[in-house]
Amino acid sequence: MLKKLGGIIGWVGTVLVFGAVAIRFLKPDWDRYAYWGAWAGLVCVLIYTLSQWRDIVGAFRRRQTRLGTLTLVSILIVLGILVAINYLGTRQGKRWDLTTSSEFTLSDQTVNVLKKLDAPLKIRVFEKSSAMQKFKDRLLEYESTSKQVAIDYFDPDREPTVTRQNQVQNYGTVVFEYKGRTERVVGDTEQDFTNGIIKVVSGSLKKVYFLQGHGEHDPGSAERSGYAVVKGALERENYSVERLPLIQRGAVPADATVVVVAGPTADLLAPEVAALTAYLDAGGKLFLLVDPPATTAAAPLPNVEGLARAWGAQLEKDVIVDASGIGQLIGRSYETPVVLTYPPHPITDRFDMLTAYPLTRSISILTGTPGRTPQSFVETSQRSWAETDIDSVGSPAGPKLDPAKGDRQGPLSVAVAVAVPVKAASQPAPADAKPAETRVVVMGDSDFVANFSVNVSGNRDFFMNILGWLSQQENLISIRPKAPGESRLTLTADQSRRIAWLALLIIPGAIIAFGVSTWWRRR
Repeated sequence: MLKKLGGIIGWVGTVLVFGAVAIRFLKPDWDRYAYWGAWAGLVCVLIYTLSQWRDIVGAFRRRQTRLGTLTLVSILIVLGILVAINYLGTRQGKRWDLTTSSEFTLSDQTVNVLKKLDAPLKIRVFEKSSAMQKFKDRLLEYESTSKQVAIDYFDPDREPTVTRQNQVQNYGTVVFEYKGRTERVVGDTEQDFTNGIIKVVSGSLKKVYFLQGHGEHDPGSAERSGYAVVKGALERENYSVERLPLIQRGAVPADATVVVVAGPTADLLAPEVAALTAYLDAGGKLFLLVDPPATTAAAPLPNVEGLARAWGAQLEKDVIVDASGIGQLIGRSYETPVVLTYPPHPITDRFDMLTAYPLTRSISILTGTPGRTPQSFVETSQRSWAETDIDSVGSPAGPKLDPAKGDRQGPLSVAVAVAVPVKAASQPAPADAKPAETRVVVMGDSDFVANFSVNVSGNRDFFMNILGWLSQQENLISIRPKAPGESRLTLTADQSRRIAWLALLIIPGAIIAFGVSTWWRRR
């Protein structure tokens, strides 16, 4: 009677255990019942095992049972080792990114931003449970890189109160909270996450003004020579971009973080130079990009050149020719010098990407400028030269190095940077504020970040690094996250046909032939 009752209890326990497993996968909302059902089932199975102890002892006296037990113990040991390895793996957290574009490896910029956090950063993800894993895969690296990062995941349908408190309207919203500031981002890429962190850490918008009225590049233009791509990149990193008709405004706006003069084809007026000079004397930041003359006989731009000279940079009347042939590898010609190595400077710190400069002039550093020490941070290769006969560039005969005409052998400077401390103001600055500095960058090319060339290797990142240095946001100087790439295999019709024959006939036929051959030998 007891034995029969024990059997019934054993079956009940088995049903409870399997039912708990089914509930766990089919009805997650009943997880609490599954938990108690599993424990009740295990207790029933244990009672059944104790009720059958005589049969169990008798079975162990047989040789076959002992061998089976030894096998079972071996299996349990192997399973135990695997469980231990998985446990240690979860505690240590080592991952390998095997994607072709290192999709799950954080970029230098993201690492820099995270390591410079000096207060807790709370990240809240609001997404359906079924789509949450893609966020966890990416944000896991953020949490492991900085101890300041804490991440919580919420399903808006299951937790509507928290969703309403965070003012979330869309699935896939990520909320960043830092020092009382909040930023919301809808997206699941590293670019989305890092730009959200930059915005919430920066706090206030930085304003970049692009000077207009002299043939400069238009930041709102999507045409070939426009700067629309650069404008989008700036706005993603918490910059506000505006045009600046300086002759109408009379002075540089007080909220200007950086003023960019991108490729003027006509000279600045004297009042504009005076306004820019006053702005720089008060600790302003200027990015001056001046292309080479269109022809040898082209009129100079004395006010623009004079402004650069005041900061120790001489804009030479030449065009740099690159005879290394590297430009051809990226679909360009000798008129586009390519730079692979950079002189040491905060702008180029850990920057190792190729940059290309379509039609650029050289810049010489003027010594003896009081209180101003320009530093070159972009230089061409030794196989380049400064061609003073501008008309020969692009002609059928092509340019030729002629030192007698003033041509200079490379390496040649393409860009220089100057930083000068500003005298202390009468109002005391906050204790954590950075020392005020006037910063100026002069570059001999403005086309390298126009829409037609901004996506050449590291051009966009390099421009953003320059803006980061000018605005005294050194944490933004790095290589930025790239958009996830696609890996496609393109096959011809003949290749597709061969793969089909291999998969449908050759491999199955070989397996069948091997099986028949084995059967025949044994027969």
